Amino acid sequence: MDKRPLVVHLVYRLDFGGLETLLVECINRLPAERYRHAVVCLTGYTAFSEKIRDRSVALFALNKPAGLGLATHLQLWRLLRKLKPAILHTYNLAAIEYAFTATLAGVPIRIHAEHGRDAADPEGKNPKHNLLRRLLVPFIDRYIPVSGDLARWLQGVVGIPAAKVQLIHNGVDTGQFHPGLARQSRAQRPQPVPFGDDCFVIGTVGRIQDVKNHLGLVDAFSQLRQLLPAVPGLRLAIVGDGPLLPRLREKIAAAGLAEFVWLPGARTDIAEIMRGFDIFVLPSLAEGTPVTVLEAMASGLPVVATRVGGLPEVVEENVSGLLVPPSDAAALATALLSLQSSPEQAGAAGVAGRLRVEQQYSMQAMLGAYAGLYDTLLANKTSFREPI
Repeated sequence: MDKRPLVVHLVYRLDFGGLETLLVECINRLPAERYRHAVVCLTGYTAFSEKIRDRSVALFALNKPAGLGLATHLQLWRLLRKLKPAILHTYNLAAIEYAFTATLAGVPIRIHAEHGRDAADPEGKNPKHNLLRRLLVPFIDRYIPVSGDLARWLQGVVGIPAAKVQLIHNGVDTGQFHPGLARQSRAQRPQPVPFGDDCFVIGTVGRIQDVKNHLGLVDAFSQLRQLLPAVPGLRLAIVGDGPLLPRLREKIAAAGLAEFVWLPGARTDIAEIMRGFDIFVLPSLAEGTPVTVLEAMASGLPVVATRVGGLPEVVEENVSGLLVPPSDAAALATALLSLQSSPEQAGAAGVAGRLRVEQQYSMQAMLGAYAGLYDTLLANKTSFREPI
């Protein structure tokens, strides 16, 4: 009999993305002798699930339909009664309501993580959503924000008791994500970025959806090209997949930028791709602590990002990068121009970003925090019993 406590991770969909990357990293790196894991997807999962190294980790897809999906609660209740987990770990608004279902199923510990807010509600003021979060307080042992901004919002706006809020910063693997060779020291740009060494590549990585504002990034890139007509090597790389990818392709084609923009879709070689960028850009409308920015900083890249959510906590303005207002293509273009035209500033920003990640956003610190939380709640919840 396996006496390790089982942690069930409940997400809307297991696909390429920052939240999903962290979930998989926790499964792969938390001590295998202390915990077991399973993943339940409200809808489904993709090939991204193959990043889970332990093939004994069970994956379940509930295939929830659009809308309330009341039958999904019954499906999950039955599944949890069968699995008998010690912990249910839910992620973001789509999964929070199932903490109540887990309580009815006898799951002793319920944890809910907030990794960011939706583009439709960037300030997190939707009264119905916040009422739901408050109503679930008795059924959730700990709310986990991944940035100070989200922690302040949970307590000050939503009204979650401070005793139930625990900030755990996202972490990144600084061994996998590291700077490449300096441009003057390498013969050619690292593959697989398909641009020559004479190009200047502005890159971003993330799911192609409205909250990431890739359409606004294309506008900014177009304006940047107008500001730098004498620099023919400007290139843009947008790595990721998502529901807005077809629309993004159409916009790029209509703007006459198809030969200057690389859209490779979802990739598994992000660390190698980032070493082929010169600047990392994130034009999001709302964020928590985006994993891709941490990966970019660990890769020694200067960052241009919007001043939203937890980004000002991560990117030190005029130190590791530049911050601009959201939905301001002109400001974004100007910031990109500033770093493109000042290699010294860009290089110093990359060095400072790498140091900041090493000191404050390490993978080990994040894993230690989650393990400490799991262990503390397991020790304090007297209702937990070993599976029979």
